[in-house]
Amino acid sequence: MTPRIGIVVVAYNAATTLAWVLDRIPESFRPRIAAILVSDDHSHDDTQSVGLEYQRRGAGLPLTIVRQPRNLGYGGNQKFGYRWAIEHGLDIVVLLHGDGQYAPELLADIVEPIVRGDAEMVLGSRMMERGDARDGGMPLYKYLGNRVLTRVQNAVAGLSLSEWHSGYRALSVAALASIPFESNSDGFDFDTEILLQMHANGQRIAEVAIPTYYGDEICYVNGLAYARDVTSDVVRYRLARIGFGSPLPGTEAPEYEWKPDRGSSHAQLLALIGARPPGRVLDLGCGSGRLGEALRELGHQVVGVDVRDSPQAKERLDHFVVGDLEHGIPAAVHEHGPYDTIVAADVLEHVRDPGRLLVELRELTAPDGVIVASVPNIGHWYPRARVVSGRFDYDARGILDRDHVRFFTRRSLGRLVERSGWRIVATQPTGLPFDVVERGGRAGAAARLRSAVGWLDRAGVRAWPTLFAYQFVVTLEPR
Repeated sequence: MTPRIGIVVVAYNAATTLAWVLDRIPESFRPRIAAILVSDDHSHDDTQSVGLEYQRRGAGLPLTIVRQPRNLGYGGNQKFGYRWAIEHGLDIVVLLHGDGQYAPELLADIVEPIVRGDAEMVLGSRMMERGDARDGGMPLYKYLGNRVLTRVQNAVAGLSLSEWHSGYRALSVAALASIPFESNSDGFDFDTEILLQMHANGQRIAEVAIPTYYGDEICYVNGLAYARDVTSDVVRYRLARIGFGSPLPGTEAPEYEWKPDRGSSHAQLLALIGARPPGRVLDLGCGSGRLGEALRELGHQVVGVDVRDSPQAKERLDHFVVGDLEHGIPAAVHEHGPYDTIVAADVLEHVRDPGRLLVELRELTAPDGVIVASVPNIGHWYPRARVVSGRFDYDARGILDRDHVRFFTRRSLGRLVERSGWRIVATQPTGLPFDVVERGGRAGAAARLRSAVGWLDRAGVRAWPTLFAYQFVVTLEPR
């Protein structure tokens, strides 16, 4: 089926260039265009009049001219245009600037990767061909700033784009509708935020080489403020992916991941349970079943429970049960017990009454059985620093996970365990999970970070676990 292609022309004080930009749309491409929106962002010149005159002239283009009643900002104007594209049932939308800085002659090239089904977002890059940007008149300071910022953004966000700062782009409207672009900035960093949202949601991003054109148009971008904002966006994105701070809307980190790094809670759980004779294991909050899969390879029979259905867990485990531990242990779990080992990795802090859960687990525990649990340490230096700085808030992941309903120090965990009829027979503190640094970034970042500061964190954990332990892994026996 032929895709319905639309063009959103964002225009601000573009009276002298708008008609020229529209004239440059290739005759061969015009039959493919379903609609064109010219969104005049409350210009101080005659941009709207020029657009209406062009429309009256009848140039064979399906034009809609809209003058915004107030200035929406660069990002706000795009939001209006993208809502328009969704409401008009388009399949592909192209962002074009009314100042003529980007070449309409390449519209067919810009949409082609989406038409072929190879991408959901296409960026027109002025940096793909060596020398083109400077030959096209890009000022040296802008060229250097573009290259430096692009390199930083690639490194932080885990992409390999030749340019982050092109405003010439095409998007699949279906992919666009799946992300919360309405929550983005109304400023010039909107382009960076929507790119991060597409990347975080697994949308494929392609680049097409475009020529550079710099005329006498007025630049409304404050370069230093722009650099600050886009750098802040990618840093916020990356920190949220590894468990710190609040994510940009639509860039939430994935579900808890398998972290086999030496010294991590998963590695310690695997070592503790793997040292026990093969037996029946109950993995509470098993997620996708990666830990259980590793235990099965050691000869254990594993039953997993999680609040979300997981096809991966069903394949990896002997049995998988969907159940919300907030409401108790599902009846189906009892059918496979008793259990020699019960795993409660990052579980106790997610239920409102962990004591009741621990009491209920006694009925499922074999005579010589144990619980191996891990909990984040609220006494860690990171949440303490957040309190002292006045910036205490919940994070996407980690100690201050916004899904946590209980917080524990080593002492409060001990009191809970004693009251619930168990006793702690072993405690192992874990350091910062450096392996998650690679989440959302480039491979090898964790190894470099470990070599730089990992030794310091491990030394702190050994010397002062209540301050430096990221988590406590405890082994429990019935009293």
